[in-house]
Amino acid sequence: MDKSCRHFPTKYAVKAGVWMICITGDIHGEYARFEHKKLKSLKEGDCLIVCGDFGFLWNDSPQERAMLKKISERRYRILFVDGTHENFALLKRYPVSELYGGRVQKITDHIIHLLRGEIYTIEGHTFFTFGGGDSTDKDFRLDNGTWYCEEQPSPAEMAYAVRNLTAAGRQVDYIVTHQPAMKERALVEGIVPRTPLTDFLDELSHAVRYERWYFGSLHKNKRLPHAHSLFTDIVTVGK
Repeated sequence: MDKSCRHFPTKYAVKAGVWMICITGDIHGEYARFEHKKLKSLKEGDCLIVCGDFGFLWNDSPQERAMLKKISERRYRILFVDGTHENFALLKRYPVSELYGGRVQKITDHIIHLLRGEIYTIEGHTFFTFGGGDSTDKDFRLDNGTWYCEEQPSPAEMAYAVRNLTAAGRQVDYIVTHQPAMKERALVEGIVPRTPLTDFLDELSHAVRYERWYFGSLHKNKRLPHAHSLFTDIVTVGK
């Protein structure tokens, strides 16, 4: 066992799975992304997962509420982890309930916020989700009042994630985050600064068995050996 995996006492083999669920990167409130030809084949009961920065919960304007209603009329569900460009004060207004075996916030019947540290079972496969990240434009957004400290996962949220992963035997089928671990980020962007979150994600990448890790935040589409950096691409999970 890697010595860096100080939180996780055991390990075991990964199981296989086949997915018929789509996943994409940051949307940033761009409705045109839902016109992608790959989404036209999704039917009722299918899902589109968004790796953070969903962008349709930003100012709670009448126009934004109308857009959420329009998106909710689609046949499939939209599941998103939070990113760094979210209005966390607005997100807090939505009550927490349970779906897929974990805690969620139901924005509408077809738009679901997947919370940090949860493990969901969807179509018989397991998803570990951990939203949030470190904004590169923090200073600018501090000035205009659009930066929220909640974007950065807390020690309590990390500890909660560890408890859930340990209870699951440190094995899930897929990991979905907004920000990647350092190794994967370096493969996409080169040298990047370390933060408490990158350290946690690095530890997670060594300690947990998984088939593939999906992340957004970098605004680049790139398939890696055991991960996938997503922006505008829409891919089928597990393929």
